[in-house]
Amino acid sequence: MYINPDTLPKELPRTNSRLGRWIGQTILRLSGWQVIGQFPAQGKFVAAVAPHTSNWDFIIALAVKLSLDIKIKFLGKHTLFVGPLGWLLKKMGGIAVDRTAAHGIVAQVSDAFAQHEQLIVGIAPEGTRKKSAHWKSGFLYIANKSKVPVVPMALDYSRKLFIIMPCETISDDIPSELRRIKTLFPQHFAKYPFNVSD
Repeated sequence: MYINPDTLPKELPRTNSRLGRWIGQTILRLSGWQVIGQFPAQGKFVAAVAPHTSNWDFIIALAVKLSLDIKIKFLGKHTLFVGPLGWLLKKMGGIAVDRTAAHGIVAQVSDAFAQHEQLIVGIAPEGTRKKSAHWKSGFLYIANKSKVPVVPMALDYSRKLFIIMPCETISDDIPSELRRIKTLFPQHFAKYPFNVSD
């Protein structure tokens, strides 16, 4: 079903930005994209967005976020979060992570989940829009350690649909979970199917 922003679960963190909502809805309307599915009634989860083969993926995903008035955070290198750029990244929902830290990114993001009553972290499992050898499993480790579900979100360019899928609880068997989650994202969904990571 198509998602009405006014009927979203109250548990979801919201931005309460009328301007942002208008901008997002305008971008989706002009580009012909629609959002279908259903968000869970949960205030914390990892949003796994795929396939990621084009710069347009970020624009469409951002338009969806804005149009639905949902607050979704993303990860970025801590060295970028300085000065005016750092302010802008934080304003857009960036979370600074130190990739060289001894306790690792998984622990840093898990700490962030523990410190917030509401937190949605958006992650592109492929890590890059270019074809890579494999998906990164960090998003699954984050969800498992944080005891939050993963909500798969697919960009289907073949039908211009942004699809919100049901929650997935992640077990300790991360390799098996990665294989299972990948099956939810058919290759033909991608803007450039030949760039889909193995």
